[in-house]
Amino acid sequence: MDASVDRIAEPWGTRSPYGRHEPWPVRVDTHLADGVTPDAVDRWVQTASLLHSDGDAMDIAVKDGRMAGVRGRAVDRVNRGRLGPKDLFGWQANGSPDRLTRPLVRRDGRLVECDWDTALDRIVSRSKALLDERGPGSIGFYTSGQLFLEEYYTLAVLVRAGIGTNHLDGNTRLCTATAAEALKESFGSDGQPGSYDDIDHADVIALYGHNLAETQPVQWMRVLDRLGGADPPRLICVDPRPTPVAREAAVHLAPRGGTNVALLNALLHEVIRTGRVDHDYVAARTVGYDELAARVARCTPEWAAGICDVPAGRIREAAEIIGGAERMLSTVLQGVYQSHQATAAAVQVNNLHLLRGMLGRPGAGVLQMNGQPTAQNTRECGADGDLPGFRNWQNDEHVADLARVWNVDPMTIPHYAPPTHAMQIFRYAEQGSLRMLWISGTNPAVSLPELSRVRAVLASEGLMVVVQDLFLTETARLADVVLPAATWGEKTGTFTNADRTVHLSDKAVEPPGEARPDLDIFLDYAARMDFRDKDGGPLITWHDPESAFEAWKRCSAGRPCDYTGIGYAGLRGGSGVQWPCDERSPGGTARLYADGFDWAAPDRCEEYGKDLVTGASNDAAAYRAANPDGKAMLKGAEYLPPHEQPDAAHPFQLTTGRTIYHFHTRTKTGRAPQLNDAAPDVWVEASAADADALGCREGDLMEIATPRGSLRARLRITGIRPGLLFVPFHYGYWDTPAGSGPAPGTPGRAANEATVTDWDPVSKQPLFKTGAAALRRVEGACE
Repeated sequence: MDASVDRIAEPWGTRSPYGRHEPWPVRVDTHLADGVTPDAVDRWVQTASLLHSDGDAMDIAVKDGRMAGVRGRAVDRVNRGRLGPKDLFGWQANGSPDRLTRPLVRRDGRLVECDWDTALDRIVSRSKALLDERGPGSIGFYTSGQLFLEEYYTLAVLVRAGIGTNHLDGNTRLCTATAAEALKESFGSDGQPGSYDDIDHADVIALYGHNLAETQPVQWMRVLDRLGGADPPRLICVDPRPTPVAREAAVHLAPRGGTNVALLNALLHEVIRTGRVDHDYVAARTVGYDELAARVARCTPEWAAGICDVPAGRIREAAEIIGGAERMLSTVLQGVYQSHQATAAAVQVNNLHLLRGMLGRPGAGVLQMNGQPTAQNTRECGADGDLPGFRNWQNDEHVADLARVWNVDPMTIPHYAPPTHAMQIFRYAEQGSLRMLWISGTNPAVSLPELSRVRAVLASEGLMVVVQDLFLTETARLADVVLPAATWGEKTGTFTNADRTVHLSDKAVEPPGEARPDLDIFLDYAARMDFRDKDGGPLITWHDPESAFEAWKRCSAGRPCDYTGIGYAGLRGGSGVQWPCDERSPGGTARLYADGFDWAAPDRCEEYGKDLVTGASNDAAAYRAANPDGKAMLKGAEYLPPHEQPDAAHPFQLTTGRTIYHFHTRTKTGRAPQLNDAAPDVWVEASAADADALGCREGDLMEIATPRGSLRARLRITGIRPGLLFVPFHYGYWDTPAGSGPAPGTPGRAANEATVTDWDPVSKQPLFKTGAAALRRVEGACE
């Protein structure tokens, strides 16, 4: 137990050191409501965390029909009983008095309560009218990374085969689209090659743009415990901020924003130059080595140092550690995914592992990480720009196979172009071709870039906005119909974490008022729309979470993410299970690609690849010519400078990110007292040199301005690299008098007032990490 430790002041708790190749010791973390003891709990209900992508398994304490706390599950492979601060305290948001409990519709400019029939009839009548008058392309859906697998799959079926629109994406476009794209580019299919268990075996752990300590704190506890034990790993940290990871690193590289490709090309150059390539592995398992070697031949550490502003000697030191590793684990997250040349950079991390033969064995793997708890499920189920089951939209046989599963004509499933990405969906709404937008479980009025533009789109004449959520978020305030949703602990379903571990979350308590599970809402809508298969039967034949899961298993059969060996009964009581899980691997699969890259074969691959600079898609013939035998692909990329550079008017670079105490736009964590008190308001980080040059002190009120907009925040002086500003993106307006946003032309609170509408050409993920900004003092801390 860690009950005596203040888990706000010491978020990672106490240490349990262990040695390399040893099992991670158990430590059960618990937090109960005041006055509730373990003996007084009526029952414990199995679940896992819904506030990050770690998948920390836990039990919900139920007392008198209400949530009364949580405890970690000691038997689970992911966390061995440990919980992070958001796990321990975030559950309190479920009982918040401002939960939505009845549907709302807009009348005379105001949102007013109504019954479910009124709300759904309005949505259904609008849907049918638009289908008749303008066709499927007039309707779009924007979902979350926080629903359950069963809900995403149902949504994908009703959208792609029921309505027939290509406009379905998730807010996972903002956090993990690049992860999926990088995996497809290198290995032919989505799916994380590595496992969290690789932390136990690695002698080198390299973290690229990944503040593991704050984004997946339980796995950071695991790293800290390894560092305290025998034969600890050496850490490499690539991050412009002095994060907790950076402070523990053997080598910390803090590159200038937008230069990740240059840095990684120099690391590849050194691995090749020093003869650290596993040429037998490369020859047997990969294609593209000669082209990659030629691409990085001139990318010396000195060349990269001039671009990245990182000492050449330090780049060599990192390359020496990578080149000398016996078993290396690499993780990648938003510092790469939300930056310039995102996919190109993430692919170079894969290249390092392929050159060194570091895949498919304990301690040797890549985790192209996720930011949200069910981001992996959106990708698997086809709710974020992919067809379900990692099928290839350009492969007619894959589309026909999916049509057989759904019993529809293949032409029913839109595959005339890539599934529409989120930024394009909002552009269509802005241009007027999209007339209805259904938003479930996400808050784009705070989380998308260039918020003044987003608010204008959501409030535009002629666009019907439907919001399905727990609270009256900034986005819900702009909606025409608001549907009250049940959440984690109030419904049953499964979700899959960042290392492919599937967990079951059982219903513990009733949702408040008339709130409904997202699955029930989607099923009700599909029934009212009367979607049919090609034989005239109901398109959607399931009726509850477990029958939806069984339907998904049929869709996943024989695919990379095969779930056929997983069932609700087997997930109850024990540990989560890593897919693929089928007849060949009934206990699940710890690591991918130990025996080759079968899913990279031309007839099986999820995608034919893209140009890493332009994003232009390849066709089947080009892919087959380049990779006829289905091997892993080594793909190089030329470094290009960021689109927006600092200038005299905007001399800084602006980057955004997370704090350990909050999740996304604080709709849940801002309502948990301990988490809100730990980080109640936005701040801006600047270096001591930059603060001195501006005559500023810690705590001064500052204004951060870009060509898009501005915000105000208190100054924190840190060891961040000079010339860079950091602002956490969590803070919006629901808990301020501004409500849904600031008055036009006035400074706001949200970081995305200032971020740029720009995205990676390959993954279409927005670039929150590079933009030019100005900084000025508004008032002193003591004024």
